[in-house]
Amino acid sequence: MIRYGRERLVRTREQLARDMGMTMGAFRNKRPYAAEGFPAPINSEGARVLLWDGEQTDAYLAGSPVPVLPALNAPGDLLDRQEAAAELKVSPRTWDSYKTDPQIAPHVVLVCGVEHWPRSAVEAFRDGRPGRHAATGRPKGRPNAVPRGELHGRVGALIDADPAITISGVCAALGVAPATAQRALSRLRSERVALLREVQPSLTAYEAAARLGYTPAVRRRTADSRQEQGRA
Repeated sequence: MIRYGRERLVRTREQLARDMGMTMGAFRNKRPYAAEGFPAPINSEGARVLLWDGEQTDAYLAGSPVPVLPALNAPGDLLDRQEAAAELKVSPRTWDSYKTDPQIAPHVVLVCGVEHWPRSAVEAFRDGRPGRHAATGRPKGRPNAVPRGELHGRVGALIDADPAITISGVCAALGVAPATAQRALSRLRSERVALLREVQPSLTAYEAAARLGYTPAVRRRTADSRQEQGRA
């Protein structure tokens, strides 16, 4: 949960690594955030992308007392996927079907590539539901929740936050169809591989994909795709 008014203070793993003067490789291996006394992540347990409050991490790194976060339950608090689902007493997967509803979709706030919703919007939706028998699936024919013109940037932000994000992860974060997520991921990853190889021509497509943090399966697919393009 991001407390009201503290979006600008949110830190990702990549930002923490920079703050600590560490490479991402060293950060992943050493996991300094697991040390005793290090501020706890502010998002829900089990979240794919870990987030921290920057005021707390700055104080910890400076050797100062870590400040206590403001009290919970402000209307402007930003809830992540699991927290929004908990407010409605439904599963996160069910929340994925709710979040494209016109009462919810306009209120989404993307913080470091992660979707959040104001507590007030989630509670209003909860209180306005017709009951426990409300429809839980996306209505047939409903378009993707993200306009086509915004998809590239929003999927790119998700990759920035988690280079290994899966198709299902994009679907869950943005409410788009699997085929849409797959196309966007494949295109963006190929573009980033190509850009990196322009800067470092000695890299193979597989090596470039590895540098970018993609999983072995994605590296192989990216390398195969680049080879097919080269033969075309």
